[in-house]
Amino acid sequence: MAGVSSSCARKVVGLGFLPDEARHGFLIDIPTGSGASGLICITEHRGNDLDHLGARAGDAPSPNDPSLRVVIDRNRWLALAPAFWEEANRRLRANGLPTARFQKNPGKPVPVHPSLGKELCILCWAVEDASPDDIPNALHNWEALAPEERWWLYTMTVATTGQAMQKGVGWRKALRAAITDNPFVKGEGLSPRARRELLGHSQLSLSL
Repeated sequence: MAGVSSSCARKVVGLGFLPDEARHGFLIDIPTGSGASGLICITEHRGNDLDHLGARAGDAPSPNDPSLRVVIDRNRWLALAPAFWEEANRRLRANGLPTARFQKNPGKPVPVHPSLGKELCILCWAVEDASPDDIPNALHNWEALAPEERWWLYTMTVATTGQAMQKGVGWRKALRAAITDNPFVKGEGLSPRARRELLGHSQLSLSL
C-alpha cells in the first residue's frame, strides 16, 4: 500500500493528468452509446482551458476548433485504445501515479497527461484513414518507438498538419506510411535506447 499513499500526495484525474501542476493537457471526448458512427475527439489545452478540464460535460468541439487534434471513428478507437491504455498505465505505475481503467463509455471527457496525449495523437493520426486490418501492425510499430520518438513525431506533425481535418497530407501522410505500412523488426536497426540517445534529453519534467 506504500505506493498508493505516495501517489495520493499528488492529485491525479483521468489518465495521469495533474490538475494542480499542469500547464498543458489533452482531453478525450467519447460520445455515449455504442454506434459505429460515433466520433471520438481529442483536443489539446493550455492556460485557462485547463481549468476544470474534464469536469464539464460540454458539447463536442466543432471541426474547425483550433484545439481539435483528432477525430476518429469508434471502431478504430476501440481497436487501439485498450493497448494505448495498457501502455499508459504501465508508465503511470513506473512514475508512482494512479492508473485508470479503460472505459468504452466514461460518461464525461477524460483528461490526459500531455506526454501521453501526444503519443495517443500519433497513434490515432497513423490509423485515422487506414484499414482496420492495419491497426495491429500500427500498434506493434508504435509500441516499438521510444516515448521521445513519439514526442518528436508529434512536434513535427502538429507544426504543419496538427488540425484534425488536415488528413492525408504532409506529416500526417508520412505517419501513416511509417507506422502502419512499415514493420519494425525486433533486433534490426538501432535499439530504442540508442535512438533515444540520438534525440537527446527530453524537455519534459515528468518521465512518462
